[in-house]
Amino acid sequence: METLIRIVQLIFALSILILVHEAGHFLFARLFRIRVEKFYLFFPPAIFKFKPKGSDTEFGIGCIPLGGFCKISGMIDESMDREQMESEPQPWEFRSHPAWQRLLVMVGGVLMNFVLALVLYCAICFTWGEQYLRTEDAIYGVEVSDLASEIGFRSGDIPLKFGDTPVPDNFALLQTNLVYSGATSATVLRDGDTVTFPIDQVYLPAMINSPGMFGLRAPLAVASVPDSSINAAAGMMVGDHFGTVEGRSVRFYPELRSVLEARAGEAITMQFVRDGADLEIPLRVGDDGKIGVGLAYVSDSIVVTNRDYSLKESIPAGWNMALSSLQNYMKDLGLIFRPETKAYKSVGSFISIGSIFPASWDWEIFWRLTAFLSIMLAVLNILPIPALDGGHILFTLFEILTGRKPSQKFLEVTQVIGMLLLLMLFFLAMGNDIMKLLR
Repeated sequence: METLIRIVQLIFALSILILVHEAGHFLFARLFRIRVEKFYLFFPPAIFKFKPKGSDTEFGIGCIPLGGFCKISGMIDESMDREQMESEPQPWEFRSHPAWQRLLVMVGGVLMNFVLALVLYCAICFTWGEQYLRTEDAIYGVEVSDLASEIGFRSGDIPLKFGDTPVPDNFALLQTNLVYSGATSATVLRDGDTVTFPIDQVYLPAMINSPGMFGLRAPLAVASVPDSSINAAAGMMVGDHFGTVEGRSVRFYPELRSVLEARAGEAITMQFVRDGADLEIPLRVGDDGKIGVGLAYVSDSIVVTNRDYSLKESIPAGWNMALSSLQNYMKDLGLIFRPETKAYKSVGSFISIGSIFPASWDWEIFWRLTAFLSIMLAVLNILPIPALDGGHILFTLFEILTGRKPSQKFLEVTQVIGMLLLLMLFFLAMGNDIMKLLR
């Protein structure tokens, strides 16, 4: 059921993005009286199609949910309709219109995706606002992964700067900021002292492809004591703060896990803090290294920042979100096109995209992901690659600047080359996803 919910969310989001994108091409084409022969959500064969009375356009839904298309008369596209292109140009065809009009038709899809993302981000700010943990409020510092530890970070560090740039205000962006900054050093507050250490850029590929370098470090409390627990009658209560075991601190999760795994199958005495008073409770550690209780962070150790926006305030806030998403995705692409970063290993197909949706339906998360995917679609389509909108835009700009229109043969050849490049990218993405599934 969880997989089905993710698939439904993915198809719904893609449907919105594709319809909006193709509508951009369609609307500009009709504005300039250019005929649109077909407007399809998803690729043929069609499972539904119709042609309104008096319209030149066939509308339909295909059965292959990998995209969509808007077939414009007199334009070299993925349909490779050579017969039409070899006939005499007609007034309603794309090729018969001025270059500036053709440019707007090609820009229309990308423009509509940017507009959609902006509208969604503004609506998100107005409806749900923002909720995040500020880096400065993570007063106990970070819990680090093995990779972060190897690079030089330590659990309990409070990051201050990556290179010469202060760390981001949002705690969740620490790792991405470290990657984007290309910093060769980090400055942290460690045990009350300011420490600066070098970061070897040889770790950059691992930092890109290994999420979870920094976790929140906060003291633990008992969240639940199930009746089935081996320590159900030991005397622990919900809200008890973890303290020590035989003088060793177990206030934080890695410390607790380490001690319990070392004492698996044994009896221990653990010190807790309850309502400000210390108490010792004898416990049994299971053979699996667990004591049978639910864990939670101490409630007052985490200060979550909530920001609500009025309708007027949501517009600039949404704009900033959209701009930030655009800038970050551009940086992601920059890393992918640098082979030494091995960021190409993180390129994913629809499998990866589907996996980022939650297993249960959450409208806020759905619209946030849809807005970001709209930014992604816009950026990818505007890349100057033949067969993408960006390739057509590049050739049209060349025509406007030089007064020379590329030949039909040239456009056909570059269209084929572009389609082959996209096919190779698709197989790379699918291969990455398959390798992840096999691990």
